Amino acid sequence: MNLQQIKQRFGIIGNSQLLNRALEIAAQVAPTDISILVTGESGTGKEIIPQVIHQLSARKHGEYIAVNCGAIPEGTIDSELFGHEKGSFTGASGSRQGYFEVANGGTLFLDEVAELPMQTQVRLLRVLETGEFIRVGSSKVIKTNVRVVAATNENMQRAVSSGKFREDLLYRLSTVPISLPALRQRKEDIYLLFRKFANDFAEKYRMPAIRLTPDAVQVIENYSWSGNIRQLKNLVEQISVIESKREIDAVAMESYLPVKEEIFPSVIKSDESISERDLMYKFLFDMKSDLNDLKKLVHELISKGPSEVQLNSDQTAMISRMYNEIIPVTENSHLLQPAIDKPTFINNDANFHHDFHEHVEVEESLSLEDREKELIKKALEKHRGKRRNAAEELGISERTLYRKIKEYNIQA
Repeated sequence: MNLQQIKQRFGIIGNSQLLNRALEIAAQVAPTDISILVTGESGTGKEIIPQVIHQLSARKHGEYIAVNCGAIPEGTIDSELFGHEKGSFTGASGSRQGYFEVANGGTLFLDEVAELPMQTQVRLLRVLETGEFIRVGSSKVIKTNVRVVAATNENMQRAVSSGKFREDLLYRLSTVPISLPALRQRKEDIYLLFRKFANDFAEKYRMPAIRLTPDAVQVIENYSWSGNIRQLKNLVEQISVIESKREIDAVAMESYLPVKEEIFPSVIKSDESISERDLMYKFLFDMKSDLNDLKKLVHELISKGPSEVQLNSDQTAMISRMYNEIIPVTENSHLLQPAIDKPTFINNDANFHHDFHEHVEVEESLSLEDREKELIKKALEKHRGKRRNAAEELGISERTLYRKIKEYNIQA
C-alpha cells in the first residue's frame, strides 16, 4: 500500500514532507512487532499512527485497545492494564482481565505514557522484555503477545532527567520513534485542513461551507496554532455556526484567533529554555540600556555643544532604534526631538555645524494616530502592497497590520 492509499484509507489530509515521513516509517515498521513511541505536540493527531500500524500488520484481526494513561487514577491503573483477582483490594468483588490480557494477539496503544506512575512503569518494562505479567493480588504469571505503541506530548529526555520516567523503559518503548510535526510546521496543509473541516461542518449543520478570502488564508497560514489540528477544527466549527456570511476575510478571522500569541513578535525570538518572564526582563533591560546611552549623549551635547559632538555608528543606530520603537524620551531629551522626529537630522556632515538652535525648531507635530497611519501607508507603498513585508518593516505582526488597515480605512 503506497502513501496516497494510506491517506485515503485513514482520512489523513496533508502533503508536507514531515507528515509523509512519519507515515512512511509507520508503514515500514507495521509488519514487525517492534515497540513504537509516537511523539508530538498535543492535538497533532498522534492517535492515527497506531491505527495505521495495527491495520497494516498481521495483527489487524486481533484486538486494538487505546488507553489514555493520564485519564486513569493512579490507584487503579495497574488493575486496568494487568487485571486483578477477587479481593485483591477494596471493591474487587471478582476477578478481572486487564488490557494486556484482552489484547493478546493484538495491539495496545498507550496514550500519554509519560503519566504512568513509577510502579506501573516497572510492570510495563517486564511485559515488554519478557511478555509476562502478574495480575494485582495474584502470584500466577500470565503470558501475553501484545504489540505496544505508546505516545506522548512531553519531552521524554527531560522526563528521564527529572526522575519522572525510567530511562530503560524509554529505550524499550522507543525502539522506533515516530515524530508528528506541529501544524505550524505544515503551512501548506493548513488551508487543506480548513476546507476539509468546513465541508464536514457544512454537511453536519446543513448549511453552505464557509470560504476564506486570500488575505484570510495568509492569516491562518502565519498563525502559530498552539493547539494544532484540534484547535483548527474547533475554530472552523465555531465560525461555521456563528458567522452569517459565508466568505470570511482577514479581519473576521483575526477576531476568532487568540491575541495572547502576539508577544514582542519582532523583537525577541522564542526559546524553549527561556520563560516569558525572562523575555520580558531582557526586553526591559535592553530598553533601560538605550535610555542610559541616550542620557549620556544628551549630557554631552549640553556640555560640549552640538558642533563638537561626532556621532558614532552605535549612537546613530541607537537613535534610530529609539525612533522606530517610539520610546518616550527622558529629561533634557527635547534637544534630540528633531532627531527622533527626523532621524536623518543628526549626522556628521557640514550641516550639523550650523547653529544648533536653528535645527531644534520643530514643526507642529502630528497626532500619534496620523503618524501611525502615515507610516503604514508609506510601508505599503514601499513594498507595493505586500502586507507581510510591510509588517516586517514596521516591526509589528501581520495580524496587527490587518487590524490597523481596517481601523484607519487604508486602501491597500
